[in-house]
Amino acid sequence: TAFVTDVFARRIVGWACATTMDTRELPLQALEQAISWAASHGGTDGLVHHSDHGAQYISLVYTTRVGEFGMLPSTGTVGDSYDNAMAESADGAYKTELVWRRKPF
Repeated sequence: TAFVTDVFARRIVGWACATTMDTRELPLQALEQAISWAASHGGTDGLVHHSDHGAQYISLVYTTRVGEFGMLPSTGTVGDSYDNAMAESADGAYKTELVWRRKPF
């Protein structure tokens, strides 16, 4: 599962699920859904897209798509736990509500 979270609105605005984490599909599907949401809420120009250094989020295909919509790419420093705090919190809530409740997922 890949999430795109609007930190200011405190909500998940894009998501996608798959059995494999293909750089070309899973994160891009979540990003496309988030872009669609943002388009109906003021657009994407000037938004900051923050991610970790995962290969799927720093790939050329993904970063090109981020730039096409006027978003500013941002990645934290390697090993900085503060950058992923919100993402880990969203992942934890997802697992608690959907995965662990319905074993086996």
